Amino acid sequence: MQIYLPIAEVSVNVFLLLGLGGIVGVLSGMFGVGGGFLMTPLLFFIGIPPAVAVATEANQIVASSFSGVLAHLKRKTVDLKMGTVLLIGGLIGSGLGIILFNYLKALGQVELLVQLCYVVFLGMIGSLMFIESLNAIRKSKKPGAKPTRRKHNWVHNLPFKMKFRVSGLYISIIPPLMVGVLVGVLAAIMGVGGGFIMVPAMIYLLGMPTKVVVGTSLFQIIFVTAFTTLLHATTNYTVDVVLAVLLLVGGVIGAQIGTRIGVKMKAEQLRILLALMVLAVCGKLAFDLLVQPAELYSLGTGGHS
Repeated sequence: MQIYLPIAEVSVNVFLLLGLGGIVGVLSGMFGVGGGFLMTPLLFFIGIPPAVAVATEANQIVASSFSGVLAHLKRKTVDLKMGTVLLIGGLIGSGLGIILFNYLKALGQVELLVQLCYVVFLGMIGSLMFIESLNAIRKSKKPGAKPTRRKHNWVHNLPFKMKFRVSGLYISIIPPLMVGVLVGVLAAIMGVGGGFIMVPAMIYLLGMPTKVVVGTSLFQIIFVTAFTTLLHATTNYTVDVVLAVLLLVGGVIGAQIGTRIGVKMKAEQLRILLALMVLAVCGKLAFDLLVQPAELYSLGTGGHS
């Protein structure tokens, strides 16, 4: 059952889109990531133009993250104060990201930039998470070993300190703000919620407990991606509503299932699964960039709008 997507200008199977939305929703609920880092490349693979995939995917992340946050709020595993600090940074970052995205779009280089960003970031994050998760599993198997959380690093010595009661932290607001800015820029350029960077940064840099990280990350992702979608829709006109609705339906259902699965699994198992998925998508994207395309020349609109 094919459906024509007016902005993307391609026909796609309806059930394929619903299924993709569902899978990404499950991941969002399990790992506290918006799922865009997997969904956007998957949209490239089924023929959606990168500029449309980035702008529309930001839309779908809002819904699946909102669905996930509701489940976490019920369990009181959302640090709203920390989420707000991350959010302020995120809004600044997404504004900067849209300016960069539009500049590169005018040069006609946006598709290459988006794909290169994915390969670099997914490769780095996936490798680091995989190594760390393996070490954590090894330590937990040793008799009497307790998983340790590094309490003090250079982050804790910075000024402008604030108490975050839910996370049990008393740290400077500078690192969460900077993490927020970085994630906002990535949300605009890559069409991601940035959870795949946000979650490791919150655990290893800020020292937050894993159970609070997922809900707090989703809380921040909702607002940053909603803002990004609005900017893309008003400056680039690349948000495909038909595509967004189909992904939304699948994503919302999937997020509720994912949250239930996530509660039953150990943190180390979750992280190693996420790392393997990130590396698989990175490998496929790198392969597509390196392999010579079937058509060496393609007709497309240049930098003129």
